[in-house]
Amino acid sequence: MQRDADALRDTGVTGVAVRLETPRRTVLAHSGVGDLVTRRPVSKDSYLRLGSTTKTFVATVMLQLVGEKRVSLDQTVEELLPGAVSGAGNDGRTITLRDLLRHTSGLSDYISDVFPDPSAQTYFANRWSAHKPEELVELAMRHEPAFPAGTRWAYSNTNYVLAGMIIEKITGRTWEQQVHDRILRPLGLQHTDTPGTWPILSYPHTANYQQFVVNGPMVDTTIPYRPFDSGADGSMTGTARDLNRFFAALASGHLLKPAELAAMQNTVPVPQDSGHPEGTRDGLGLFFTPLSCGGGYLGHGGSGFGYVIRAATTLDGRRAITVSAHSRSADPQTAARQENALRNLIDHALCRTT
Repeated sequence: MQRDADALRDTGVTGVAVRLETPRRTVLAHSGVGDLVTRRPVSKDSYLRLGSTTKTFVATVMLQLVGEKRVSLDQTVEELLPGAVSGAGNDGRTITLRDLLRHTSGLSDYISDVFPDPSAQTYFANRWSAHKPEELVELAMRHEPAFPAGTRWAYSNTNYVLAGMIIEKITGRTWEQQVHDRILRPLGLQHTDTPGTWPILSYPHTANYQQFVVNGPMVDTTIPYRPFDSGADGSMTGTARDLNRFFAALASGHLLKPAELAAMQNTVPVPQDSGHPEGTRDGLGLFFTPLSCGGGYLGHGGSGFGYVIRAATTLDGRRAITVSAHSRSADPQTAARQENALRNLIDHALCRTT
């Protein structure tokens, strides 16, 4: 695993951290530096931005509510949030809760509206801004849907902004409160949090760096870009130890009843041009990815300016791994090599029998 972490570093990633849990032991690997100024080592037990891995926590809460008969996956967005999805050809009457959770809604991703110009100047100019969930949905509603709901798959953060709003509508409490009460406290995940738009990451942590233009400088983006990933689509922070414990508990049936866990793992194919490995399928807040040794693993990734995180577990929850890479390249070929090295690391770690 150390060789694979070093291989990921050698593609140009400034800092890499890996934590693998097995029934027999915990294996750690670190490579690169914690920041480019002091050149300190990558922090152990670092706090991480979880990014879109937040979606798995939100989907788990929603499926618990399904199990409690407080909501149905077949209910439409219009039933749950009247008038929220309308205009420009968008119709909440045709989109179900299931469509939201597995990205088959066709709704536009609001990300392009809040970061229209991919530059360092835009990052620094707007990184302190924040939007309410309703405002982000309104931005997405200015665009026509990509396809009729349920007919295709396309990842959209707007889906989970709406899911967070639905949780609050159903329960009278925010999705953050529900995540704390239903997941974090029961599992003892003391180092996982829902900070919302609070920009400061707890210590210790590794600095994140984004290269905005090819051959350009690495820009310190440890302060997040708050116009996106500030809500139910990607705002959580935590540690690799906590993230492994969460995914292992989820896969082994400690958080959901069998019917709801089966619904979560009821997947649809992900297009080959979507950036996911061949054969990847998406369920409700949970991806299935094939392993080279046979079978596959469950997990979710997250990314933002300057970081990529991947959390994965075997289907029985007995092996769980979290990998964090703390810089991102603007060069498409370099980015592809980094992605390939990250995938290989996870595949090798989960395929080993010891």
